[in-house]
Amino acid sequence: MAVTIYDVARAAGVGVGTVSRVLNNSQAVKDTTREKVLSAISRLNYAPDPIARSMITGRTRVLGVIIAFVTRNFSVEVLRAMVSAASREDYELVIYNVESDEQRDHYFNQLPMRRRVDGLLIVSLRPNDETLPSFLKAGLPTVLVDAYSPAFTSVVINNMEGSYYAVKSLIDQGHHRIGFINGTVEGNFKFNQANDRLIGVHRAFSEAGIVFDPDLMLATDWTRAGGRSAAEQFLSLPDPPTAIFAASDVQAVGVMETARRLKLDVPGDLSIMGFDGVELSEILELSTVQQPMQELGELGIAKMVELLENENKTPELIRLDTFLLERRTTAPPKIKILNGKVKS
Repeated sequence: MAVTIYDVARAAGVGVGTVSRVLNNSQAVKDTTREKVLSAISRLNYAPDPIARSMITGRTRVLGVIIAFVTRNFSVEVLRAMVSAASREDYELVIYNVESDEQRDHYFNQLPMRRRVDGLLIVSLRPNDETLPSFLKAGLPTVLVDAYSPAFTSVVINNMEGSYYAVKSLIDQGHHRIGFINGTVEGNFKFNQANDRLIGVHRAFSEAGIVFDPDLMLATDWTRAGGRSAAEQFLSLPDPPTAIFAASDVQAVGVMETARRLKLDVPGDLSIMGFDGVELSEILELSTVQQPMQELGELGIAKMVELLENENKTPELIRLDTFLLERRTTAPPKIKILNGKVKS
């Protein structure tokens, strides 16, 4: 027969209420009494029933995570960090994957009202003007990760700085024809990442006095296929780029595949730079902009725990910096002859 809270109370010589206060870390228990209860719990190998405990505390010890495109490398890395951090805090996660506007709107409209979780983390998405009032009315503790709203604590990446330094490094190496593969915005998700990375590219070009060529900017799916397709278009131009910067590592891998098919030397004939710093980039020795994905996920959980302990906490914006990893896929361009002229 399973050990109950009543068994613990009898073994410790205290009331059931005292055992409950010890289990919930209440300060209204004397140290000597606490030690007796904890000793009884240890001797009897007692494990609190999670359903009963949630009825007493009003907490489920479960957090909801609404995340866009959970199978993407970036999402996987962030989610992995969240699961680990939540486990350390004795929370479980329920994952709600979003791949369409309809799914997003359903979760945004339903989850805050159900309150089947203690708090909600939203990754790479944000409530819009239509759904925000219902969030605020429900009062469900909410933290945004890789997205921003002034209504909620938000943990974001400095995407503009990351793309700026990526392109600046290519320019400093001597590249002037630089192709940029951005990511498309699916539906009405309104990802800010793609816009921010484009702003960083323009800033680097402007500071270097380089006129941005619209033929050298394409937006594709955040996939290898998207990277391959864009690279084929760039490299078929009369004056192709000597370097390509992709807004994700996965797209950059597609560029590498196209370069291999065309028998181009990387980085001799073409330099390639990615963005994210997923594990695959390290394996392929791809130059990239490293996002602090683990810190992003862990900090999201930490801010949620803070919010659960103080639901009146003022929303804050935490911006995490990226850093540049220059590996084997980038180098100064070769001097080449094009239409009878020396080009670099």
